[in-house]
Amino acid sequence: MYSTQIYATFKISKHIQELNIDNDLKSGNTELVHKIASGHKIKSSKNNKEIYFYSFATKYCNWHNQEKYAIYDQFVKKTLLAYKKQFHFSEFKTTDLKDFEKFKSIILEFINFFKLTEYNLKEIDKFLWIYGKELNK
Repeated sequence: MYSTQIYATFKISKHIQELNIDNDLKSGNTELVHKIASGHKIKSSKNNKEIYFYSFATKYCNWHNQEKYAIYDQFVKKTLLAYKKQFHFSEFKTTDLKDFEKFKSIILEFINFFKLTEYNLKEIDKFLWIYGKELNK
């Protein structure tokens, strides 16, 4: 459904299955994103290093628990950086967006600053993604 750039689907599926993640997903354990994104042994053909599937991991977790996991991708990043620049809703570094616990806090700051508490993470994600795509034009 979302573009995840994962071509070794059997490897990533096996990795996720071996993690036994049901309780972590249910509780919203932020460390789960890192566990899914790494340790799968899928390597880049360019540099032979393991790929860190951060965006995929956030999407995977979100699809299983939309109340606890926000989605990160390039469009969400662009939107958050634009709103930070214009409205100063949060103090964060760009690299903080790739740390899920910090990323989720930034999303919550965004929600609180703009008084969007009536919307769930999925609705916020849709807005951030659509606006980020517009910024990308």
